[in-house]
Amino acid sequence: MSLRLEWNNEQNAFAISEELVNKLEQLLELAGRAEHVSEGEVALTFVDDAEIQRLNKEYRGLDKPTDVLSFAMQEMGEDEIEIIFDEDDFIQEEDLRSGELLDQQEEDARADEDEEAFESDEMFEEPLGDIIISVPRAIAQSEDYGHSVERELGFLFVHGFLHLIGYDHQTEEEEKIMFAKQEAILQEAGLVR
Repeated sequence: MSLRLEWNNEQNAFAISEELVNKLEQLLELAGRAEHVSEGEVALTFVDDAEIQRLNKEYRGLDKPTDVLSFAMQEMGEDEIEIIFDEDDFIQEEDLRSGELLDQQEEDARADEDEEAFESDEMFEEPLGDIIISVPRAIAQSEDYGHSVERELGFLFVHGFLHLIGYDHQTEEEEKIMFAKQEAILQEAGLVR
């Protein structure tokens, strides 16, 4: 298993090229290595300002566009309920047609299905979370900072990833740490200002 990027494009402001996706996959690998995260799936969606404003209002109560939103899947908020499944709670299925157990052929078929399900579970990557990037915001910010749109998208992606794994920038000290990590990863990937 490894870190995996799944992405979706829901905007028209900037073409998402294969080269950009390859660079984002490289950034994910570098950030994962730097932070000792070797497994998981990150879902990335490129949106326009209207969509990110809608999401920002719905989830953060801020009725304005922003550049990036992160939704961590591993995080348990204080109002969330943890669901724990115990194998003993499940009842084994029986054949109720005549009160007899399933015949050997049906049992063999179920065993094969169970084995296939187990193998597909081994290929399942635990979701780390979702990153939503406003491409119009990224374009405007790249112009403000005087670097490429690709560099800004990379910056926002790494920023979002660090949020997914628990980093924040509520204090000046947290911001220094997070931004230094972002810059080191971007430098290593060759996305310089």
